[in-house]
Amino acid sequence: MGSSQAVNADSSAKSVLAWKSPLAWLTLLLITFLGLGLDLWSKHWAFENVAPLPVVLDRDEILADPDWRPPFHEGLVVLPFGLLDFDLVMNHGAVFGIGQQRRSIFIVFTLLAVVVATSIFAFWTSSRSHWVHVGIGLILAGGLGNLYDRIAFGAVRDFLHMTPKWNLPFSWSWPNGSTELFPWVFNVADMLLLAGMGILIIRSSRDGKQVQSEDASPVNEPDRSVDIDQKLKG
Repeated sequence: MGSSQAVNADSSAKSVLAWKSPLAWLTLLLITFLGLGLDLWSKHWAFENVAPLPVVLDRDEILADPDWRPPFHEGLVVLPFGLLDFDLVMNHGAVFGIGQQRRSIFIVFTLLAVVVATSIFAFWTSSRSHWVHVGIGLILAGGLGNLYDRIAFGAVRDFLHMTPKWNLPFSWSWPNGSTELFPWVFNVADMLLLAGMGILIIRSSRDGKQVQSEDASPVNEPDRSVDIDQKLKG
């Protein structure tokens, strides 16, 4: 009887939707605001300190000139061997520069994504899906960080430039003509988005394997040994 009650209690806890759980909301909001704060602070610091003088961003000027970029400056070396530099860029597209000059579309898409992600958290996850809540929080933080830039400045502030001095082998080049190993400049928000999606993919894969394992296991039959002993004694 005790074992049956424990199983029922565990199943009941798993069935509680996240929107009813204060801990689930705390996890989501904490990850979202910490990630958003880190992203906005890092962008502000970079545009204040990487170039010789602080870069002042004029929203109207940036919106009027799709090719607007910060004044020329030498990249700030962060990691040796050309692994990472800080290099200021204004990105008019999405992650890694995809879809240039689609600002309005990205703003609408991000707002919809925020609503969808919050709905999935509230009504499609349980109160105990802690890692899923962390993943959704990271995605929300990254999306809101870049959304803020698009609204406030007309484009997204990027500054992380990986392997700036490394080139593709065999004289290969990307479709845009660049021969750099990784020609894109990105920011903390992009990292949060990718990390959040990675967590959700991993958790989804593990949950799928667990379901398959449970479906493949034989159904436990009730132990009838006690009944048989009682009948023999009777």
